[in-house]
Amino acid sequence: MNQTSLPSRRIFLNGAAALSLGASLPLPALAAAWPDKPVRILVPFGAGGIADITVRIVAEKLSEKLGQSFVIENQPGPGGINAARAALQGGADGYSLALFSNGTAVASGMFKNLRYDPVKEFAPVSALGYFDFIFATGGASRFKTMGDLLSEARAKPGLLNIGTIAIGSTQNLSAELFKTSANIDARIVPYRTTPDAILAALRGDLDLIVDSYASMKANLATGELRALGTSSIARSVSLPDVPTVAEAGVPGFDVTSWNAIFAPAGTPQPIVDALNKAILEVLALPDTKKLLLDLGIEAKGSTPAELGDKLKADIVKWSAIIDKSGIEKQ
Repeated sequence: MNQTSLPSRRIFLNGAAALSLGASLPLPALAAAWPDKPVRILVPFGAGGIADITVRIVAEKLSEKLGQSFVIENQPGPGGINAARAALQGGADGYSLALFSNGTAVASGMFKNLRYDPVKEFAPVSALGYFDFIFATGGASRFKTMGDLLSEARAKPGLLNIGTIAIGSTQNLSAELFKTSANIDARIVPYRTTPDAILAALRGDLDLIVDSYASMKANLATGELRALGTSSIARSVSLPDVPTVAEAGVPGFDVTSWNAIFAPAGTPQPIVDALNKAILEVLALPDTKKLLLDLGIEAKGSTPAELGDKLKADIVKWSAIIDKSGIEKQ
């Protein structure tokens, strides 16, 4: 990551001096001093996934803009617990941040004891981007449209197979929501990894697969997979010619995934505001937009309030879906 010189007006505080002086500085001065050392972003997923790549693109731009490294630390684990706890232990000083996603909202409904409260213990900063899921079938499939698939599902209850990754994942719950919203009886088949599910679809073992555009991009381009619908209420930025699931016969269906930055609660508001401003500016850069669009992600920030409302609404939404599906909580 490239680094640039900090403006001379910034205040540099290190070690004990930072602790003793920090308490006496007014909040605007604290924000002006931030960041004067590397900033950690704790990511609850392994390296190479769509969330990891997204935050690395944004982190590099933030490093260039603010003159300090934004360091990604991958701490995968169930429910995002490892990453969230590590971010909280880092303190509320703007140097330990957490990547949250719609998966965080899902985890809130999936775990009896999540060991952290994403609403009470964290302060929203900004969204990074939004993306939808693709509902696709094999290139040789008899289903040419979502309407074809829905007609057969209703004519032959219980015979269609829908593939997703693990039970409780957003993809898996999107398939559950699809079943109930479309009023069809179909079998949802969970796979360990996305490549496993794609291979099953290519073999013809699955009638439908639900996953991100980034994971299917190569197979869609070759025609090995055919997109029947996209999950958001608006058409996909990556596949604008493909109808939404709502347009294709399931009115009101809407699943939009997101990735976002949160800080531990108590982080000074001027630092939150400064970080929000920097994120919005780097997301507006043409090369940032292009890099994310190649992954099927719409680069789009938010105000802290908008992000907080989104998290709360998604917790309610996914908790209801989990309860209705009968998935056993962990």
